[in-house]
Amino acid sequence: MGAIGVDACRHLRGRNSQLLLATTPLLLGVHQIDESLVWWSLDGDLPRTVGRIAMWIYLVIALVVVPMLVPLAIFRLAPTRGRRWKLAPFVALGVGVAAVLLVTMLRGPVTVRRGTFHLAYSIGLQHGILIVGLYVVATCGSLLLSGYKHIVIFGLGNLVAVVVLAVLTADGFASLWCFYAAVTSGAISLHLRYAKPHKDRPYALT
Repeated sequence: MGAIGVDACRHLRGRNSQLLLATTPLLLGVHQIDESLVWWSLDGDLPRTVGRIAMWIYLVIALVVVPMLVPLAIFRLAPTRGRRWKLAPFVALGVGVAAVLLVTMLRGPVTVRRGTFHLAYSIGLQHGILIVGLYVVATCGSLLLSGYKHIVIFGLGNLVAVVVLAVLTADGFASLWCFYAAVTSGAISLHLRYAKPHKDRPYALT
């Protein structure tokens, strides 16, 4: 998964407006590597302190960085002012959700335990369904409104994953969805690889 992020960054070709988008798969790949440290700590293969630090890094990326980064990355690559106006509310929503989740984490308690094929994180969040719903709107919503077909595919894939995971598990949502997002971020790499830098709207949807 980290290789996908490296490939995406390699194909930036000077398109600075797409830098945040290109680094998203790389961040998600590092995110999954970090979670392996949490697993190893719970298995007793690493000191508990290392596991706690890795857990906090994982949650900060998943709950604070991602809901701000994704809509902001899409906002940055918007080719027109009209498109940016449509995306601005998603950026604001992402910042708001990230702030609520960060305050909740700092208040604690923050815990993690082994689940069935996943790690179950808990931050003591109140009104969890509402906050998670707004999280999904900020991230997937901005992807679906990007206007670029590969990014829309990425958004659709993650939206489907949200529905499936909501049915299958609640406590494993953060762990499993972030893993799925890392896998499907190959769509972002395809966008960076095949989009034409000399066009204002490379491979855009009409």
